[in-house]
Amino acid sequence: MLSLPPEQLKKLLVDQNIITQGQLDSALEDALRMNQNPAEILISEGFLSQDYWYQILAGYLGAELASLGSRGIDRNILSKVEEKMAREKGLIAFGQEADGTLLVAMQDPTDLPTIEFLEKKMGSRIRPYLATPDDLAKGFSLYGKQLTEDFKQVIKEKIQASLKSAASAENEEEAATQLPIVDIVNNLLSYAASLRASDIHWEVLADTVLVRFRIDGILYEIMRVPKEVHMAVLARIKLLSTLKVDEHQKPQDGRFRFKSGQQILDVRVSVIPTLYGEKIVMRLLPAAQRPLSLGELGMSEDMVKMIERNIKKTYGMVLVTGPTGSGKTTTLYAVLNILNHTEVNIVTIEDPIEYNIKYVNQIQINPVAGITFASGLRSILRQDPNIIMVGEIRDEETADIAVNAALTGHLLLSTLHTNDAPTAVPRLIDMNVPPFLVSAVLNVVLAQRLVRKICINCIESYTPTQQALETIKRQIQDLHPGEEKEIEMPKTLYKGKGCKVCNGSGYKGRMGIFEIFEMTDEMRQFIVNPNFTLEGLVVQAKKSGMISMLEDGMQKASVGQTTLEEVLRVIRE
Repeated sequence: MLSLPPEQLKKLLVDQNIITQGQLDSALEDALRMNQNPAEILISEGFLSQDYWYQILAGYLGAELASLGSRGIDRNILSKVEEKMAREKGLIAFGQEADGTLLVAMQDPTDLPTIEFLEKKMGSRIRPYLATPDDLAKGFSLYGKQLTEDFKQVIKEKIQASLKSAASAENEEEAATQLPIVDIVNNLLSYAASLRASDIHWEVLADTVLVRFRIDGILYEIMRVPKEVHMAVLARIKLLSTLKVDEHQKPQDGRFRFKSGQQILDVRVSVIPTLYGEKIVMRLLPAAQRPLSLGELGMSEDMVKMIERNIKKTYGMVLVTGPTGSGKTTTLYAVLNILNHTEVNIVTIEDPIEYNIKYVNQIQINPVAGITFASGLRSILRQDPNIIMVGEIRDEETADIAVNAALTGHLLLSTLHTNDAPTAVPRLIDMNVPPFLVSAVLNVVLAQRLVRKICINCIESYTPTQQALETIKRQIQDLHPGEEKEIEMPKTLYKGKGCKVCNGSGYKGRMGIFEIFEMTDEMRQFIVNPNFTLEGLVVQAKKSGMISMLEDGMQKASVGQTTLEEVLRVIRE
């Protein structure tokens, strides 16, 4: 994102009464402390919408917004600029005028050296437009589509070359450093990044290697490669991750950094022995990602206010629950970003550390060195913390220390594996935390799932048939008996037809659906009651205004953010 001087931000935002001087000063201070763009801080804190900011920026720069979602991209024009350069410079060539002028969407349309270079290289005039992150993502995804068509052929050629070079290598480590194997791994990572994959699975079968990518939470088979290159690729990834190349019988974990164009990825690697050989899973995490605001995660305004109200308290426990991969850590990081100020000491203990947060003291679990959640939490309490984040409460010992820390003047954030928010209460009681302590220490519990968002490039509305509505009601009844009577079925629903931008899936990106359980005096009294039941607690929570995940998902489906099928799919998890 283009950065502007403070005096220009003041003219554009404060003088136009879009934000206050105090909000700008706070954003400038946070931006300096966290090494971020002030505009990104304002967007993440909800003072400014991203769309509005780019409208303001376009007016200031005297450039027209590219709006590639509505204009479209000419694939022939796109291919005139190499993907490597497009990514490095943050630009997309998307069209051409009758006189031969190339239309180029640019992250910085005032970048004259790049414009002059393009004009010389292309032999034609360049008309720059201001590109938003969505514009760039749309263009890069089309590069990815082209890469899809070429990828298998490229890998096939590299594999043939690697088989010849592997035959001459004296050992796995030498084979891992040879150019064809290096190219295979680099192509694999670049391809995954272009498709917005969160994970790469390299799985050894009896007679081949299966390569799968997880995109928007769903695993897709990408290709199969000869088993003969497996050991060299495995050794290459182990070398990058500083793992033991000659260890094949024990699980190993590591990480490395990879650059794909302008994007820098932290790659978290897990290697485990399986029946036919070692399986590799690589998780791809943006190294410099702007922390998302709670609203950007998908929370309604009322939910955001509820969370903000509870994290302003100086003590107590805030829990996020859900299955693995439901975005719990991302939500906790969003909360930490709100709380991250110079007046407080924040310490976290995580397994693993997924994102590095400036000015937050982050500790990595290391059982070999004796650092567990419980032992690390004890040590943290001697570090004079105001706010503590524990990656997960897994056992009685951690639960006991966490509850006592939350009672003694610390705000404690953590996660639990439960299906919904109210179930966090009996889960803590099952961990031998006395009910009176649970009722005293809990501030709020947030349960969540991730749903795929409908692709905005191919979204269409439709009227569901009565038969379809009855089927949906039966599914809701199976999941939440009785709740189908409380939910009003929408008359209009939405879906994605499937297009090049979303690779024909109809979905692009993900967002959260949430359920927030805020502790009230009535619920505290109910928890310590000898006749306490989970069913009764749910009734109490609904009386206090709790909206279930299903209701939140239905609301998002009714306005075209996701589909009902997607909501029902993830709630079953």
